[in-house]
Amino acid sequence: MQRSIIFKYFTIYLALVLLSIAVLGAGIMAFATMYFKDESYQQLEACAQKGSQQITSALDGEDRLNPDLISDYLSVMASSVSGELLVSDLDGTLLLSSQPDSSLPGKQVDSRILEQLQLNLSYREMGYLGGLFPVHYNTVALPIYDQQQQVVGYLFASAPAGEPLNSFLLDFLQVFSVASVIVLAVVSIIIYFVSRQLVKPLRQMSEAAAKMSSGDFSQRLMVDSDDELGQLALAMNHMAQSLASLETMRRSFISNVSHELKTPMTTISGFVDGILDGTIPPNQQKKYLRIVSDEVNRLSRLVVSMLNLSRIEAGEMKLTRQKVDVVDSTIQTLFQLESQIEKRGLEVEGLDHEPLYVDADPDLLHQVIYNLTENACKFANQNGTLSFSFEKEGNRAMIGVKNTGEGLSKQEISRVFDRFYKTDRSRGLDKTGVGLGLYIVRSIVTLHGGEIIVRSVKGEYTEFVFTLPLYNPMRIFKKKTDGKEEPNAKS
Repeated sequence: MQRSIIFKYFTIYLALVLLSIAVLGAGIMAFATMYFKDESYQQLEACAQKGSQQITSALDGEDRLNPDLISDYLSVMASSVSGELLVSDLDGTLLLSSQPDSSLPGKQVDSRILEQLQLNLSYREMGYLGGLFPVHYNTVALPIYDQQQQVVGYLFASAPAGEPLNSFLLDFLQVFSVASVIVLAVVSIIIYFVSRQLVKPLRQMSEAAAKMSSGDFSQRLMVDSDDELGQLALAMNHMAQSLASLETMRRSFISNVSHELKTPMTTISGFVDGILDGTIPPNQQKKYLRIVSDEVNRLSRLVVSMLNLSRIEAGEMKLTRQKVDVVDSTIQTLFQLESQIEKRGLEVEGLDHEPLYVDADPDLLHQVIYNLTENACKFANQNGTLSFSFEKEGNRAMIGVKNTGEGLSKQEISRVFDRFYKTDRSRGLDKTGVGLGLYIVRSIVTLHGGEIIVRSVKGEYTEFVFTLPLYNPMRIFKKKTDGKEEPNAKS
């Protein structure tokens, strides 16, 4: 890829340089052509004016031209422009040439040229002068006046069109070609190194991407610019960091799942084998079968939690929002956990609250409250307090679940919502949990557009507070694009 991009850059830049040189050369040549053409016309016009005036002064009283008087003068004037001067009468018959051996005297000037002369009193062309010249000549023609300022003839001053220009262009092309070769050589070297420098960050990105594709996410790119390449390098660094985090989470997830599956299955296998081979006496089999049953239930909860987790992360968890009294839902949840509450001698507070209606999925809301309450029961101190709070803040409801007890450290708080995370203390107290409850709680609350936080003071209490949107009757209907309304929630 590196060679390919360098070759493309090199080719494009070199083509632009070549095009620039060609345009510059063509421009100089076009300017030179116009300059030499205008300069030639100006010289010929000045020569024709002087020649016409000289001929006027050489006319006799009867407007007759004496060739001997002006032949030498015409020759001198013609040599000054490296051309030829011709004199014709009013009918266009050539009478005299500055070249002694010229074959043009006696020939006729084209009538169209005469018409323009008679109309404009001047004539200018680059051509063959109506077929009189074998090659292109620049020609300027002016009328010849007598002493009474009457037109008595015409003077044609002509010079080869190509000779001075061709000489200049030949010299110019030689110098320009040598200069172009030198410029191309220098520019080619510069372009090559500039292309390498431009491709360098792309090459680094390619190498980093290749390492990422093989599972190495430790590669980081230098970000030394604010342009698009710098932004791309920064994005790739963020991507590498995210992929590294995901890889760590994936490995941790596999390790945790393997551990959570292996432990109960080892227990089940050991006890069942002990019962089958008679190692466990009949009078103790019921005890161990009860343990097997607990482990099976634990596996079942793990599978259910994993399925729910998979649905949430895949975006397949659909909400059926309804008008739900969160206070009543909490009370119903406590009935399910009544035996655990009584076993730990917990005092329940905060349920004497007026109904608080939220816009939520009742089943998922029940799971949130159940997970938080069950968690609070497990880690509350014996004969401690389990308290609930229900408040309104703007258009949101704030629900708190608090228990007295050991509390959490700052490090534990930062990880409490991670998948499969268990504190060291919880591993000893909670033999049935799999470490997914709080992660699922946060996912469900987020799915509802709410937030959840944890507050804790070590050795005193732990409180989870989450928010949900309050029920608003005006949300029952929503506008369709065609102006119709349809129900958006059940009440």
